[in-house]
Amino acid sequence: MDEYYIYIVECSDGSLYTGYAADVKERVKKHNAGLGAKYTRHRIPVTLRYQESFATKSEAMKREIAIKKLSRKQKMLLIGDE
Repeated sequence: MDEYYIYIVECSDGSLYTGYAADVKERVKKHNAGLGAKYTRHRIPVTLRYQESFATKSEAMKREIAIKKLSRKQKMLLIGDE
């Protein structure tokens, strides 16, 4: 059974980026190599702050969209920083 994840990384400028991946560890490595999302390319290094797992890619993508709609304060509460 495959698992999919959503994750939140904190960029070097303090901003937060949310994405989904089948392998979060490898995805964070790609971000830090400058091969990840366009948003993170000039904000490296990034640090993994949060992740959730899902049974399907569809569930993970729906959760990613929901998290992206949250305010920064709500995201910080989610990752346990406020």
